[in-house]
Order: sequence, then C-alpha cells, then structure tokens
Amino acid sequence: MKVQVCIIGGGPSGLLLSQLLHLKGVDNVVLERQTRDYVLARIRAGVLEHGFAALMREAQCGERMDREGEIHHGFYIANDGRLDRVDLHKHSGGNSVIVYGQTELTRDLYEAREKAGVKTVFQVEDVVLHGLTSDAPHVTYRKAGEDFRVECDYIVGADGFHGVSRKSIPSDVLREYERVYPFGWLGVLSSTPPVSPELIYARHERGFALCSLRSQVLSRYYIQVPLEDKVEDWSDEAFWAELKRRLPPETAAKLVTGPSIEKSIAPLRSFVAEPMSYGRLFLAGDAAHIVPPTGARGLNSAASDIYYLYHGLIDHYLKHDDHGLENYSAKALARIWKAQRFSWGMTHLLHKFPDRSSYEDKLQDVDLAYLLSSENALGSLAENYVGLPF
Repeated sequence: MKVQVCIIGGGPSGLLLSQLLHLKGVDNVVLERQTRDYVLARIRAGVLEHGFAALMREAQCGERMDREGEIHHGFYIANDGRLDRVDLHKHSGGNSVIVYGQTELTRDLYEAREKAGVKTVFQVEDVVLHGLTSDAPHVTYRKAGEDFRVECDYIVGADGFHGVSRKSIPSDVLREYERVYPFGWLGVLSSTPPVSPELIYARHERGFALCSLRSQVLSRYYIQVPLEDKVEDWSDEAFWAELKRRLPPETAAKLVTGPSIEKSIAPLRSFVAEPMSYGRLFLAGDAAHIVPPTGARGLNSAASDIYYLYHGLIDHYLKHDDHGLENYSAKALARIWKAQRFSWGMTHLLHKFPDRSSYEDKLQDVDLAYLLSSENALGSLAENYVGLPF
C-alpha cells in the first residue's frame, strides 16, 4: 500500500486528522491495534474546548455534536459545604465549552470515514516504523498472520502513551518529563440524571470528587482514591456513599444513584516528550503528552496537535511550504506546556495529597480563596478552561 500519510492509532486524534486530510485530498490510512468496537467501548473525557468543536465542524463531523452536546457556560467548585460558580462566559469573553462524550465523538468520526470510504486497518500487530530520517519512510505490520507494508511520505504517531511511535525515536534524541501522582480516580458511569446541570469540582478533606455528565440521562462521577485500591474494593453502594460525603449536603441530597454501567480506576500522571517530531515522524496526543483529567485538557491538548499538524501537512501538499511541518514540534509544545501548567495547578488546588505538609494544606486553602475572590484570577482560569488560541 502507498499513501501520502500513514496514521498509527485509530482514536479521536488519528481519526480527526485523517478526516481533515481526506477532505483536502491528501491520501491517508489509519492503522489501529484494536477493533472498532473496542475503541468505541473506551469511556473517556467529554468536555470540548470551542477550538476542538470548530475542528469537528471543519471535518464535517460536528452535526450531532451541535445537536446533542450540552453547552456549558460555567462550572462549580465545591468546598467547605458550599458551591461557587465559575462563569466561563463572563470571564473568558463570551466563550463556553461543549459536553459531548468522547465515545460519541469517535463514533461520528468513524461513521464519516466509512461513508467516505477512507481506509482503516484494524487489529494490526507488530507495527514497526522504518526510514524515519529518509525521504521514503515506511511502516510494516502483521494482520491475521500476514505481513504488510505501507509506503508513505510522512508517519503520524497517534497511538497513545504505550504505542510504538514515541519508542521509535532514538533515546539520545528523546527527552521525557514525568510526574506520577500518589492517587487515582475511581470513575462510575450510570444511567441517572446528573446532580447538576454543570460540572462540580469538589475539594474535600477526604479527597477530590467530580460530578460530570454525558447527557441528561447519563452521568459520570469520580472520587479520588489511593493507588493501591482496586475496582473490586468498591461496591456501587460504597461509591455513592463516599461521593455524597464529599459533596455539599444540599447537593448530596439531590444525587440520584443507580447501578454502575462502567467502573474503573485511572492513575494520574503528567507527561511530556520532546521533541514531537523526528525526521518524517510526528507525534500527536497521548503519544507525546498526558495530563491529569482535572480541568479536561487531555483530549483538547490532542486537538491542538492535530490543528498544527493538519495545517502543516496541507501547506506542504497544497502550497509546497514546509514551514509548518518544520516548526510543528516547537509550536505544539509551547501550547502543551501551558496545558500542563493548568492541569498541574488544578490538580494541586483540588486534591488531597497524602504527603503534603500542614503548611502546604494552608496554602491550598489560600489559593482557592484567592481564586474565588479575584476577577483577574477567575479570568485566567476561564481563559485556560475554554481553551487558549491555537
């Protein structure tokens, strides 16, 4: 097979780039290790920046998002039994976010590419990247016991933290920055109405909690738990009881509980790999960076990568201009580190750290009090939450 761009990874990042390139006439293929159903079964974030939403519309995949997505003009911070609302619309100059599940977003992208006849190869194994610093890179893989080869101009690694793409960059070139947090998030998806029309981020002496939603009949809730906890340690009843303890009494009293549809524990880490390009290889999304889910930057950070990479590739093929590709890593990383800073700050502001001193706990109190009392601080929070410009 010969294409202009070979994309490794059939998650939302790879699919979005593939669709955008296809609409501009750039031939590409997506290689995915899992099945389509497996990818769609992954339950992930659902808060989209306005910039991400604009990319979905440009990819001609935003119709259902605009019809079914929940537009949120703010969110709440719960602390000491009270709720304070952060008015995103007011403090960001009129912007907002859209709550739309990543599963549904990925489904929209898959349906668009299937309708257009764009090729996706599922269940690929033993993927190897070759000739990255040459003018003719290629990718080899196995499927159903048979060997295949994809010749291409460029390779995009959108295959996640554990994928092969980042590992294909020589160790003397790649530099990695990482912070692993001493806790995880236990998440529950339930067929229940949300306790609040907007997200609630709760700070509590027992640990962080988040009340989120996928729709008016589907809710997603999280609580901070120790890393050594296992899903089997938490019955539905125990989860709901602990969540209620961490919410203001009036909010807890309104919480509708029910059987969990999905329950999992996600460890938290901050991670950045530099550079995000090597020869004809470009990294995007979790292959290059990860943030804690506090503040909903993960999927949105991937969107900025796709924006820069898409425009760089289009300029190369349509304008014979390589400036965007040559500067992709530096430009993407400049925005990524700002997202890292924001997620780091939100995580430290709202979580209970087991190894933190009483002095640091007091500073956390002061940080939150200052945030909620300062128009400038709220403006900075809102600007980052709705998404910095690409």
